[in-house]
Amino acid sequence: MKVGQAREVPPTTSVSLIGSTGSIGTQAIDVVDACPDRFSVVAIGAQRSVELLAGQARRLRPEFVAIGDASRAGELARSLPPGIEVVTGTEGLAHIATVAEVAVNGVVGFAGLTVTLAALNAGRRLALANKESIIAGAPVVRQARQVPGAEIIPVDSEHCALHQCLRSGSAAEVARLLVTASGGPFRGRTRDELAAVRVEEALAHPTWSMGPKITVDSSTLMNKGLEVIEAHELFDIPFDRIDVVVHPQSIIHSMVEYSDGAVMAQLSLPDMRLPIGYALAYPERLPVPFGSIDWKALSLLEFEEPDRSAFPCLDLAYRAGRHGELAPAWLNAANEVAVAAFLDGRIGWSTIADVALGTLDAYEGPGSGSLTVDDVLEADANARRTAERVVAGREQAA
Repeated sequence: MKVGQAREVPPTTSVSLIGSTGSIGTQAIDVVDACPDRFSVVAIGAQRSVELLAGQARRLRPEFVAIGDASRAGELARSLPPGIEVVTGTEGLAHIATVAEVAVNGVVGFAGLTVTLAALNAGRRLALANKESIIAGAPVVRQARQVPGAEIIPVDSEHCALHQCLRSGSAAEVARLLVTASGGPFRGRTRDELAAVRVEEALAHPTWSMGPKITVDSSTLMNKGLEVIEAHELFDIPFDRIDVVVHPQSIIHSMVEYSDGAVMAQLSLPDMRLPIGYALAYPERLPVPFGSIDWKALSLLEFEEPDRSAFPCLDLAYRAGRHGELAPAWLNAANEVAVAAFLDGRIGWSTIADVALGTLDAYEGPGSGSLTVDDVLEADANARRTAERVVAGREQAA
């Protein structure tokens, strides 16, 4: 651009927000509010938060509102302004992922798979904050990514950082990916010290504000293990070239080391609006500086190896990822069951890893042939039943 030449204003991008009432969804709305001339929200959806969803609809005036719990559709419709179409159920949430140029998948857990597949099969850009769908559904997501126009821009801060750093070189020049971890609330504690962890302690993350499931995953480092699998799927890098580095300040969100020894890192203050905005505006950048660093106040960046003895979930994820096929789906399902049991007070924090291990040990593989969505769904259901049996056994033994 020549000096004095006006910058061309990009056209407005239509956006659908699935999981609009959650942490990712509400922060995506913050990004839209900060750049009203860049984005137009045409659809929002949530599982059951009728009051919050209706309030968002009254303010954003989308064309579509989806409610996963179909029994609440009437209540929702009565709370909406005229002219907004209500769609329901899993199909409704998946449908709104197809009606905009960019679909933000902020659904929590395996339930996000149908949204991911709907967006990709419709040839849309997917701003992906639901790592479980690409992990558990890897075989079918790979197929959907081949649809013309389909692309995934990751919203997880670590994968968004890797995505940015990978723009500095070719795939052949990448030596390894370095995924950073805050270490969670229990960094530095031994395995014995973690035996009596309470729920409220696990939910007290030192740097990030997230939902309860993801926060517990961060405390066990399962979140980081799942992110390793996700990085492998997103960027096609072998597991032996993906490392985890604990970085408690959460300023460096991930790094890429190149063949000549150069390391590219993405730095910012912990603010999910930055990766959300990156995914919405890609390949351009927004003019709003989310997460800007005050360099006068930044004095220390620390790094250390993760304690694999105290946090065995990390190695379980590497094991499942290297096995491939539907093993990651089994691990993901087992973890969701175990975390729910922990949050309900049925098992202790340390037992989360035991449930994941016991479930993964029971995995026998899918047999031969190409895998389908039904295979993924069946694997998820079988793993959940197995995990529930492991949880029940732990409860009886306690």
